[in-house]
Amino acid sequence: MMNTKDLDFDADRVLAKDFLTNFADANGEPKYLNILQEVANRKIRAIQIDLEDLFNYKDLDEEFLRRVTENTRRYLGIFADAIDDLMPEPTEAFPDDDHDILMTQRSEEGTENADGSDPRQRMPPEIKRFYEVYIKASSKERPFTIREVKASYIGQLVRISGIVTRCSDVKPLMQVAVYTCEECGFEIYQEVTARVFMPLFECPSSRCKINNTKGNLILQLRASKFLRFQEAKIQELAEHVPKGHIPRTMTVHLRGELTRKVAPGDVVEMSGIFLPIPYTGFRAMRAGLVADTYLEAMSVTHFKKKYEEYELRGDEEEQIARLSEDGDIYNKLARSLAPEIFGHEDVKKALLLLLVGAPHRKLKDGMKIRGDLHICLMGDPGVAKSQLLKHIINVAPRGVYTTGRGSSGVGLTAAVQKDPVTNEMVLEGGALVLADMGICAIDEFDKMEESDRTAIHEVMEQQTVSIAKAGITTSLNARTAVLAAANPAWGRYDLRRTPAENINLPPALLSRFDLLWLILDRADMDSDLEMARHVVYVHQNKESPALGFTPLEPSVLRAYISSARKMTPHVPKELEEYIASAYSSIRQEEAKSNSPHSYTTVRTLLSILRISAALARLRFSETVAQSDVDEALRLMQMSKFSLYSEERQRSGLDAISDIYSILRDEAARTNRMDVSYAHALNWISRKGYSEAQLKECLEEYAALNVWQIHPNTFDIRFIDS
Repeated sequence: MMNTKDLDFDADRVLAKDFLTNFADANGEPKYLNILQEVANRKIRAIQIDLEDLFNYKDLDEEFLRRVTENTRRYLGIFADAIDDLMPEPTEAFPDDDHDILMTQRSEEGTENADGSDPRQRMPPEIKRFYEVYIKASSKERPFTIREVKASYIGQLVRISGIVTRCSDVKPLMQVAVYTCEECGFEIYQEVTARVFMPLFECPSSRCKINNTKGNLILQLRASKFLRFQEAKIQELAEHVPKGHIPRTMTVHLRGELTRKVAPGDVVEMSGIFLPIPYTGFRAMRAGLVADTYLEAMSVTHFKKKYEEYELRGDEEEQIARLSEDGDIYNKLARSLAPEIFGHEDVKKALLLLLVGAPHRKLKDGMKIRGDLHICLMGDPGVAKSQLLKHIINVAPRGVYTTGRGSSGVGLTAAVQKDPVTNEMVLEGGALVLADMGICAIDEFDKMEESDRTAIHEVMEQQTVSIAKAGITTSLNARTAVLAAANPAWGRYDLRRTPAENINLPPALLSRFDLLWLILDRADMDSDLEMARHVVYVHQNKESPALGFTPLEPSVLRAYISSARKMTPHVPKELEEYIASAYSSIRQEEAKSNSPHSYTTVRTLLSILRISAALARLRFSETVAQSDVDEALRLMQMSKFSLYSEERQRSGLDAISDIYSILRDEAARTNRMDVSYAHALNWISRKGYSEAQLKECLEEYAALNVWQIHPNTFDIRFIDS
């Protein structure tokens, strides 16, 4: 049997008051008194009591801490009573709202009708409170998985992690019902603690009893107190599910200030009180004696913040400022993406630009031009496509990973389902809607059904999902960057066939991808040796070999990208002509070739602009430079690089004579006799040649007296023959 000492709540209230008054933070400031002053001035509504503070409090009573953890629901009330006693006077004036006017009137009238006979006539403290109290669990220990929260934790404060699968709308939930009696005019209060309640019909006041009139009560909605209420479902993370089991879910009730904090698809850590709830109404008849459990949320922490919500700490700001001044930041950031994967430097650069994206353009007449980049990685088996996809999803603050066979068209866009709570038809967003303002990675893209793949067309260009089914006609936002990985048509790239046959995706879809990256797995002695060494090293040491610098952590990458995304670079006047001529020359090249590699449309021009803008963002620049456009063109060219090298070998041209013909053609096209070294390097790097090969070519043809070379700048002057 419990002794009465354990249940001395008045003493505990004194302890709570003492803690709130005397607790000082690291700077010696009275933390909770400052919060109470803010609440009194109506600046904030939520008071969060951190259990870590209670644990670090100098006059800590360990029994008190244990009682707070194990009987949290009751101690919320005790802390709220203590806060009522301590609440300071407001130091700033604030406008009176209806609530305050009602409260003043009630406290004046309260003296006359509190005859003490009936507790329901006394005003409950909840109705006076304009704040909410939450007790936050300490974040020192590992959070529980949903499976580990058992019956022994009922009524206790627990911390769990999981992914939010669904959220209801925010609805008002009655906390205190207020009635007025038609006979005696008294105000009657009824506290509501559960989801459902039985309204009062007869007036319980002493005057009605003496007069023996059963006064009719009218519910006053205006005077009652309501709280915001939202229900969410949280599901175990995949890594916590034991073999052969399916993930468990738990219902979470969010109230007051905690509503609208989570959205489906967020990975969160929640602390709250684990409580039972009996079934009510019709479901109770079916359930019999079975009760349900839920978590009364007390705090919500996101694992990955959205880019917009990213607040940089002091040291992060310094680090980003240092990084942005580093001339080689573009290469460093790209090589920090999946450092365990060997090579693929240009692919990683493209994926970095996918994370950064370009600003969305909205025209005056409401037309939108998308800023998200879409990339398709098409390659032979075993070139680490899926690993790259998985890594990008880890780095991105909001990312959804699906595979082609495992997702239907409805699963990608949106499904109409029956809501289990209200039995209405509701829309449930699919993968592309969940990844709104994030990245959707689709693996095994080539193995998707043709009918399902058409669902992606609209998302990729218009960035919405339009639906007309089951009486619901709507369009949902899906501002998503699509990252797809696919194998060529016959599993491996077949060089005997044309690129169009190998790629085997409809032109309508291909033109929507900004970059289609072909990664061919070629046998090459040197690169194979390096690759094998790298793989063995990673296997032994569980980390990548030294890159010559420390790779940046995903959190730093996120912070850098979030600051880069605040920029909105524009294309200056002087570059317009340059971009236009570059685009037209790509079209010309394609028209001349018998089997074109890519499918160039006006969308390609927009792609060049988008990639250039993303590169300018990385430099924290407000204007796009010519170097950005050159790099964008180089990436577009490099994406088909593995094909060009094959073709050249087949056409029998060696690299030196090919470089010569490139330089001669470009000089003839621009009608110049002088070619600067920088231009020459830019032209040949687009075709996939290195600087060493260019120098070799310059020397060889200078010896043949075809051109002269400046000894210092290496500029070229053709000798007119």
